[in-house]
Amino acid sequence: MNTTEDILGLANVPEMAKSIRARLGRRSIVLVGLMGAGKSTVGKKLATLVELPFFDADHEIERVSTMTIPELFETYGEAEFRDLERRVISRMLEDGPIVLATGGGAYMNDQTRRAISTEGVSLWLKAELDVLMQRVARKQNRPLLKNENPRGVMERLMTERYPVYALADLTINSREEKKEVIAFEAMQAIAQHLDGNQEPGS
Repeated sequence: MNTTEDILGLANVPEMAKSIRARLGRRSIVLVGLMGAGKSTVGKKLATLVELPFFDADHEIERVSTMTIPELFETYGEAEFRDLERRVISRMLEDGPIVLATGGGAYMNDQTRRAISTEGVSLWLKAELDVLMQRVARKQNRPLLKNENPRGVMERLMTERYPVYALADLTINSREEKKEVIAFEAMQAIAQHLDGNQEPGS
C-alpha cells in the first residue's frame, strides 16, 4: 500500500510535521466547513501527517451525551445542541494540540469561534455545492437536510455560512481528489501560516 510520501513524491513530510508541532505549541488545528466538506476524512489524514491525535467534535458530543446528533436536535433543539457543542469544543481545545474536525454549525457560534481563534489554527475546507451534495447523499444522519429540498437547504447554508467560514485562518479547496493530496495541501498551508508567510483569512 502506497504511503502519502509515495503518492505525492515527497520526502520532507516528517520534517514539516516536526516544524508544525513546534510552532503550534499547545494550539490545535481546527477544521471548519459544511457537512460533506471532508473535515473528518481529511482531518484524519492530516493528523497522521502532522503526528497529532485526531478528534471529531460530533463523535465526542455523542459520547458525552450518550445520544446521536439527530436525537439531540430532536430532543433539545438546535440552540441547546449548539451550547453543548460549544462547551465540548472548548474543553477539547484546552487539551491540545490535536487535529479537530468540527460540525458544520460550530464555527457560526461567536464564542466557539473566539475559542478556536485563541486556542487553534482554523482551516476552512471549502467545497462546491455539487461536491457537497454528492457526499452527503451517502449518509442519513444529517438533521438539517431531512426535508423535501435538501439541495435548497444546502444552498441556503452556503449563503449564510461561507462568509463566516471565510474568517478562518486558512482556506483549502475540498474537491474530488485523493484525501492524501488535500491533507498535504492543508499541511503546507499550515506550515506557511505558522512561518508567518500568510495573513489570517488568506
